Amino acid sequence: MTVGQSEKQRMGEAQRAYEAKRAAKAGMSLDKWLSSKEREKQDAEKARLVAAAAPARKPGFFARLMEKATKPI
Repeated sequence: MTVGQSEKQRMGEAQRAYEAKRAAKAGMSLDKWLSSKEREKQDAEKARLVAAAAPARKPGFFARLMEKATKPI
């Protein structure tokens, strides 16, 4: 079973009609549209994981200055 087929089985009739309309507007078949949506979702998840794995940057000069200014004495 492919990703498009499993998604197609989980969707209700109204959702399937909506997705078919969007696929037609984009000039794609429903299966191709659903697979591209799934691929975009996976790419976004991958990008989110890469961004989360990047080391945190040291705060800049003004950020450190503001942090010191807002600390209680």
